[in-house]
Amino acid sequence: MSLSKNIIIIIISVFMLFLVGCSNNTPAVQSTTEQDTVSETASEDNTISTEAMTDKLEIVSTLFPHYDFAKIIGGDYVEVTLLLPPGVESHSYEPTPKDIIMIETSDLFLFTSELMEPWAHSILENSKLSKDSVVDMSVGIELLAASDDHDHEGETEEEHAAHAEEGAYDPHYWTDPNNAMIMAESIKMALIQLMPENTAIFESNTEVLMAELKALDTGFIDLVQKSDSKTILSGGHFAFGYLASRYGLEHMSPYVGFSPDAEPTPKRIADLIDTVEATGAKAIFYEELVDPKVAKIISEEANVDMLLLHGAHNISKDELSEGISYVTIMQRNIEQLKKGLNYHE
Repeated sequence: MSLSKNIIIIIISVFMLFLVGCSNNTPAVQSTTEQDTVSETASEDNTISTEAMTDKLEIVSTLFPHYDFAKIIGGDYVEVTLLLPPGVESHSYEPTPKDIIMIETSDLFLFTSELMEPWAHSILENSKLSKDSVVDMSVGIELLAASDDHDHEGETEEEHAAHAEEGAYDPHYWTDPNNAMIMAESIKMALIQLMPENTAIFESNTEVLMAELKALDTGFIDLVQKSDSKTILSGGHFAFGYLASRYGLEHMSPYVGFSPDAEPTPKRIADLIDTVEATGAKAIFYEELVDPKVAKIISEEANVDMLLLHGAHNISKDELSEGISYVTIMQRNIEQLKKGLNYHE
């Protein structure tokens, strides 16, 4: 009897230990299950996040116009980087090693031309970017010879030689809205090539931009038709040769070429002051992101207003915060030219 009781006690003890063990293990099993569920959810979230990132094309642009157009046309499917930091003058820019890496790892690189960015050729020559990943924005645009874009009368041989070294063509083709339309079309086609599934979206966004660019064209035609003066007098490096050529405007500047380091001769400044006084001009225009010291001299000597004529190479920090666009810049240029050229309804 005593032995039986001992056996029963042992059996009960083992059974109780089994129950306790099961009770302690059950929460651990539940915790593992919950952790697996969380992990699976996190994994799904990461997958979604990665897919969202890969859905966006990484685009690098050298100047503001194509940066702006790529953002508009690409919409939610692009991430566009402007190489120029806000406020930096474009002609003196040189890419940093970080910039070069950014270009070489991008899905699409948009550059103005080898004339505007002479460094682009060597980067592209040594990179693994495919032909579909690089767009020279000047392709399809009829470039103006630099000699056709400047008044060389009265230049010394040294000045003419300095100008000739600038290059055979004027690189500022985007200042003509009609050329901007060609640029927009080039960007659209590049995006469709890289992401054909979004063709309809890219085409629709391009149509909206094209309508705005055509409205600019109409605005400049109206400006010229209703202005007393047809000559733009600039105290800076004149970047509007394409616009002037398109709409039949003349222009004068004391500068030779486009280098930001170039300085005009005193004679050329004096000649422009005489022209302002002789023609009864209302204003002298100056350029963005460069100290308008020459324009100030002419303004003070000839007693005329100074007006900004924005070449849209790059934008300032304030303009970036404002969310300014190429179209807005050119609309403001129309209003400035109306004042300087004596526009009337």
